[in-house]
Amino acid sequence: MPLSDHERKLLAEMEAALEQDDPRLVSTLSGKIRTPQGGRVVGGVAALFGGLAILLGGLIAQVPVIGISGFVISLVGTFLIVSNFSATKLKSGSAAKNNAKKGWGDRLEDRWDRRNFEN
Repeated sequence: MPLSDHERKLLAEMEAALEQDDPRLVSTLSGKIRTPQGGRVVGGVAALFGGLAILLGGLIAQVPVIGISGFVISLVGTFLIVSNFSATKLKSGSAAKNNAKKGWGDRLEDRWDRRNFEN
């Protein structure tokens, strides 16, 4: 039996309220990691500097395979660091930040809808 429009709207409001009240629970239930992890940053920094050292070693030894592997390792380290900071941004979401993520066309549409349909 499908839900009515009123029940769908009520369910969406409850979900949004739960997401604002307890984002850790929502991330646990959805399987997405939204909490920053200190070990990830430390590992990322270690991989970044280790990869750069390997890259320089490959350049000095003039062995392209070692240089490429060092570049890949430093790239993975950078990804770990950046993904941790993006998890921090996801954790501290608000309506203003969600509005800032929208494109300018979406913001204009929202303004148009508020002007014309909320009167």
